Amino acid sequence: MKKIWIYQANRFFTQPELELAQAELKDFVAEWTAHGSQLAGTAEIKYNLFVILTVDEALAQTTGCSIDKSVHLLKKIESDLQIDLFNRMLISYRDIDGHIQLVSRDVFEALYKEGVIKEDTIVFNNLIQQAEELSSKWEIPFKDSWHATVFKK
Repeated sequence: MKKIWIYQANRFFTQPELELAQAELKDFVAEWTAHGSQLAGTAEIKYNLFVILTVDEALAQTTGCSIDKSVHLLKKIESDLQIDLFNRMLISYRDIDGHIQLVSRDVFEALYKEGVIKEDTIVFNNLIQQAEELSSKWEIPFKDSWHATVFKK
C-alpha cells in the first residue's frame, strides 16, 4: 500500500521555483529513511500547486521521525521560496474552463452561495492518504467531497 501526503501551496510555483523545489524533493527522497531503512518514496509537484509525497509502505514503514524529516524539508522549501505549504484555510477547485483556482474558505463559501461553485464543480480532496485514491478521490465533484458537508447554501 502506498501512503501519500498532499501539501497545497498558497500560490502557484513559478517555473524557477518549481525546478528548485523538484530538485530538493528528488534529493530528499533518494536519502529518505526510517530507522535506517531506505523508504521507497517519491515526490512530485502537480499542477505547480501540490507537493505529493508517496511511500510504498509494503517495502518499509514510515515512522514519526521519517515524517518529521519530510516536514522539515517542506519548511525549508517554504523558507527558501517564500511559499506556504501548510495553510489549510485555502481551497482549490477547477473553474468552468477547467483552470485551477485557489481561494480562501470565505471566498469559496461565497462563490458556492452565489452559484459560481456548483454541485458538479471539481474540488481537490487533499485529505486522501492512499496513492490509489489519487485517480478517483482527489479531483472530485463538490457534491461528493468533504466540502459539501462543510459548506451549505
